[in-house]
Amino acid sequence: MTEQTQQPLDGTDAGDASTGAGQYVLTLSCPDKRGIVHAVASFLMMTGCNIVDSQQFGDRDTGLFFMRVHFTAEPGVELDALRAGFTAVGASFHMDWQIHDGDARMRVFVMVSKFGHCLNDLLFRSSIGALPIEIVGVVSNHRDFEELSRSYGVPFHHIPVTRETKPEAEARLLALVHEHDVELVVLARYMQVLSNDLCKQLEGRAINIHHSFLPSFKGAKPYHQAHARGVKLIGATAHYVTGDLDEGPIIEQEVERVDHAVTPAGLVAVGRDVECQALARAVKWHSERRVLLNGTRTVVFT
Repeated sequence: MTEQTQQPLDGTDAGDASTGAGQYVLTLSCPDKRGIVHAVASFLMMTGCNIVDSQQFGDRDTGLFFMRVHFTAEPGVELDALRAGFTAVGASFHMDWQIHDGDARMRVFVMVSKFGHCLNDLLFRSSIGALPIEIVGVVSNHRDFEELSRSYGVPFHHIPVTRETKPEAEARLLALVHEHDVELVVLARYMQVLSNDLCKQLEGRAINIHHSFLPSFKGAKPYHQAHARGVKLIGATAHYVTGDLDEGPIIEQEVERVDHAVTPAGLVAVGRDVECQALARAVKWHSERRVLLNGTRTVVFT
């Protein structure tokens, strides 16, 4: 099946969702076969729900089907009951599925080192409601942005990292993630490489941002290296964290054209902007349950 967006079954649009009705999001992936959409729609109708928005994609390369459904439920229909009721539908199609409260803000940790533009951007967007997230903590191996974090009322956790203390530092981070019921960890220019074990434990719920010069310009001062080579495009990539450094499934990318007159400092400034934009969109889409993993790729329903 190809990707498409469906209108609600009763002919209303997204703006007509019942006032006071519970908002939910169903996401699923499974082997593609006939009857999936019908089974999902029938279940929702029979349980007193109304589809507000539905998107789907059938990947011909992998034979997998992906779907995201935003729906409302009549008062009295509870999340646990929806999940219990959908279990039989999921099993019959061998689905990997989840149903989430669409009104709940995702609990997020932001990790940062000494470059604070992405952290500052996420804190601001979250504070004005532009992102459906609650930043419940900032974690850093330095104290540079402790005051910034606290100015937004966000707890700051200083976890120094050395080669010798890395296992203990990562164990403390994981303990904080569990303690604060964190659903997403955002590496907002956190300049420490996570261990393979930590990457596995955070699989699918940790997002990183990096400049898109990789692997062409590695190491220190990549924008200066790019200037020396006369690049014409500045880019940034937001992706899920994996054990393969900066090679996880890509969620979003942003580019900006530059010319010969732009200085290295100018490239750095452009780079800050595109990194903030790409990361903010990736966090937004993930927190709205719009990103589904498809092997080494992603399906993003925007």
